[in-house]
Amino acid sequence: MTDRALTVVRAGALTCVQDLGRPGHAHLGVPRSGALDEPAHRLANRLVGNGISAATLETTLTGCAVRVRTAATVAVTGAACPVTVDGRPAPWGAPVRVPAGAVLEVGAATHGVRCYLAFAGGVDTEPVLGSRATDLLSGLGPDPLADGAVLPLGTPHGPPAAADAVPHAGPAAELVLPFLPGPRADWFTAAGLRTLATGRFWVSPASNRIGLRTEGPPLERSRDGELPSEGMPLGALQVPPDGLPVLFLHDHPTTGGYPVVGVVPERWLPAAAQAVPGTPVRFVRLGRKPGGAAHTG
Repeated sequence: MTDRALTVVRAGALTCVQDLGRPGHAHLGVPRSGALDEPAHRLANRLVGNGISAATLETTLTGCAVRVRTAATVAVTGAACPVTVDGRPAPWGAPVRVPAGAVLEVGAATHGVRCYLAFAGGVDTEPVLGSRATDLLSGLGPDPLADGAVLPLGTPHGPPAAADAVPHAGPAAELVLPFLPGPRADWFTAAGLRTLATGRFWVSPASNRIGLRTEGPPLERSRDGELPSEGMPLGALQVPPDGLPVLFLHDHPTTGGYPVVGVVPERWLPAAAQAVPGTPVRFVRLGRKPGGAAHTG
């Protein structure tokens, strides 16, 4: 094993390797996967001088701790959290030089869910179908981190970004999810569609990388039975038999038999990645003027 590596001291609740994923394989039943909060992932890579294809570590709620075998430039972005190097406070959202043998610890998230750790050179695990991303649904990519695991690091490509401050939106008090209706909105009654647009929902603790589950009033269906399996896009709002919408995230199944009442465009998904359980959720139909008439402009 090369000296350019890290050893996992504390894996945390769920820490995994992520990059921009493996799009283009849905016809093989392979989800896209990749970093759920892509802007935070890209920012972490930029801060340490990595290219866009470099892999980072994505933590969930409780952070993680790693020991670097050789000196490395590291940046932590995403959810706000305490960062330490051998127990000493270090900056969040900025490049940090970590000496060889030192332990970098990312503490529990104080605002948000997922942190991103970028190392100059990237996490250099073996690509699968062109990506190093861990896919929890299909099992492709490296396993989620475990205590004692060793991960190789790549060779740095450029200097860290020179920035005193970088803009990055924090988690909102309310998760607003604009959606395009369909393709199976006709499987729901008018009352069910009103419930989606006006009901009070919350992020469920059962949410994960596959989907953000909600709690709240069920959507009333207009017909019984289920669909033959059909394609499921990223951002689909699928409604299982309990009537509660599930927002499909990056490790979602590529097909499904429950009706999709709408689709949330990808630009709004990073906010969902950082919404803690209990966060209020509001669904807003796109293409409507404030008065309720369809927007045609």
